[in-house]
Amino acid sequence: MKYGRYSFTCAFETDAALPPYKGSTIRGIFGHALKKVVCALKKQDCRNCLLAPKCIYPNIFEMSPAPEVSTGRKRIAAPPHPYVIEPPTEYKTNYRRNDTLNFILLVFGAINDYLPYFIYAFDQMGQMGIGKKIDGRRASFSLQQVTMEKAVIYSKADGRINMPLALPELSIELLQQPSILDNLQIEIKLETPLRLKYQNTLHAELPFHVLTRSMLRRASSLLALYGGGEPPLDYRGMVKRAEQVRIMNSDIKWFDWRRYSNRQEQAMLIGGMIGSVIYEGQLAEYIPLLRFCEQVHTGKQTAFGLGKFIVRQL
Repeated sequence: MKYGRYSFTCAFETDAALPPYKGSTIRGIFGHALKKVVCALKKQDCRNCLLAPKCIYPNIFEMSPAPEVSTGRKRIAAPPHPYVIEPPTEYKTNYRRNDTLNFILLVFGAINDYLPYFIYAFDQMGQMGIGKKIDGRRASFSLQQVTMEKAVIYSKADGRINMPLALPELSIELLQQPSILDNLQIEIKLETPLRLKYQNTLHAELPFHVLTRSMLRRASSLLALYGGGEPPLDYRGMVKRAEQVRIMNSDIKWFDWRRYSNRQEQAMLIGGMIGSVIYEGQLAEYIPLLRFCEQVHTGKQTAFGLGKFIVRQL
């Protein structure tokens, strides 16, 4: 699966007031800006638009299940978005003019070809404004630069977009005959809130088999839709064996924050797990899956940047 990791650097032109967790704020205004950029018929409802099947906006922001898309085991009920916004790790809320706002945009598969539209949409975001109103208006900013690793994709100075010649390929490299005798310890540190449902309930604890179920869903759906197809994994076996992995230490707790939904026109309380957990057991076969999901996040609301974690082998 093609994997684009783009770093955006913006500079505020006015004072700004943003929430502590900025993922949903950036994602929300990004959606408005992208629709403004690409919408030819200026319709409010994309469902009745003749251009919707080929339009970038509904195929990225208002995705619906496609009957013909399957992971091989079952139809994907809720197709994953082909992007993730990783907001700043700082929980700063007040910004001054000329302060910077940095975030990362992850893009999967052929959707990377639409990068110029995304860059232009983020540039338009700066004019539309972001955050709470100060003196009657939202904060404006200018997009200064977009980079991928050390390569400059866009800079305000020349106003040109230099598309990367090649993108990294992200896949699950299967370990060859992992030894079931290998007893490993790993630490999972949740960098952003992780929302997982197990048996239709949100939990504030993280047994390894629950994390494994989430990662398998994430990996299989992303690779089925945006990569070379569903990976040949022993899904049932991996879940069953994951139930034997022990939790050695955990400081997982629940974290709630409020976000405003423009679609529902109301404030919503969103929560997820934060903290870290140490597992011990026969974990060798799960390392490739963990490394894959470390790059693409897992759980619910990944488009907001939720479900980012770091793996460390002890």
